[in-house]
Amino acid sequence: MVIHVVSPGETVYSIALEYGVSLEQLRINNGLEDGNHLSVGQALLILFPTKTHLVGLGETLSSIARQYGISRRTLFQNNFILGGRPNLWPGQTLVISYTDTPTQPLFVGGYAYPFISPSLLSQVLPFLTGLMPFTYGISSTGHLLPLQDEALLSAARIHAVQPLMHLSSLTEDETFSTERASMLLNQPELQQSFLEEVLALILAKGYQGIDVDFEFLGKENAAPYAAFIQALHDTLAPYGYPVVVALAPKTSDEQAGLLYEGHDYKALGQAADAVLLMTYEWGYTYGPPMAVAPISNVRQVVEYALTRIPQEKILLGIPNYGYDWPLPYVEGQTKAQSISNVRAVQLAFANGATISFDESAQAPYFTYRSPNGTDHEVWFEDVRSILAKCNLITEYGLYGAGYWNLMRPFPGNWMLLRSQFQIRTAPLRPR
Repeated sequence: MVIHVVSPGETVYSIALEYGVSLEQLRINNGLEDGNHLSVGQALLILFPTKTHLVGLGETLSSIARQYGISRRTLFQNNFILGGRPNLWPGQTLVISYTDTPTQPLFVGGYAYPFISPSLLSQVLPFLTGLMPFTYGISSTGHLLPLQDEALLSAARIHAVQPLMHLSSLTEDETFSTERASMLLNQPELQQSFLEEVLALILAKGYQGIDVDFEFLGKENAAPYAAFIQALHDTLAPYGYPVVVALAPKTSDEQAGLLYEGHDYKALGQAADAVLLMTYEWGYTYGPPMAVAPISNVRQVVEYALTRIPQEKILLGIPNYGYDWPLPYVEGQTKAQSISNVRAVQLAFANGATISFDESAQAPYFTYRSPNGTDHEVWFEDVRSILAKCNLITEYGLYGAGYWNLMRPFPGNWMLLRSQFQIRTAPLRPR
């Protein structure tokens, strides 16, 4: 595996020729809709096949997998061009193996809204261990708000991906409610009936665990929240279902703020079977232009978490998006637009911008002037920034990664991930 940074005058053809790789694979693996559109400073993932197969008449994905003693899932991971679908045609070239043979196992989870594109979902499912449909919230009377998750659950079953019910303290207005969470956490009878409702839904819909995200709880709810997670664990563990809890990105026990004080890392780490560190949103919609997940900030959260939670319980949160800020930035007024990482590169090309890479943050960025004369600054993720996060996972021996979210395409991320890890197929279980 090589990461190539585009220089002036280079084309997809010249880069493919330089490395002796398939032009089509180079284009598909990096999400290049138009192979002629490259920006100076753009990072491309170069993968080197060691064995390929020319599809013959009547062959199927299953028959080819059997021929080489590998799984259909591996064929999907090696061939992003398949899009997670078993449709083949004679004369098509499939990659059987690459030079990269990772041995470190990794649990990979990802969040998706019910309205995700079916084709996009099919593309990413072969790279996942767990899928979390977003989200079941809490009603004003302490019941579950509904979610149209049938299509997501069906797709997860097809690819043998573990579906984890996602429970949050979101309301009908998609805002986190301290009041509703507090009501549930501090009324024992209501909480017991709620736990029974959760279990019934999990059994009815075929979920295989739960992921919980209660935010803005405040210090007074820290102990009740940990007790709730323990009660949830005790309810689900007899059925073999794990509990994952999402944690605000803290760096100390004493970190002030409504978002942080309600999350007791040690207590929640003891109660849950796994935790997801929400290590993103340093650069955010209303903040100043900066990387969404600067690697130094991410590292600080991981190092603090490891003093409170075993490494084998920790999932690193990874953002699958960037932001486009209009300039000049004015606090309280400027609002950034959330964009996909693929769209960010397209913006750079369309506006003749050169992409730079911040070595400290380990993140790409660029500036441009829009046709209406407004200056912009864009920060996003590319294969270099994702590799930095992968290296952090390896360095600290973390159990897995969790992507917020799966709603936008990022082929390079998934192909990089398979070059670095053996993506776990075994589901997460109670510990």
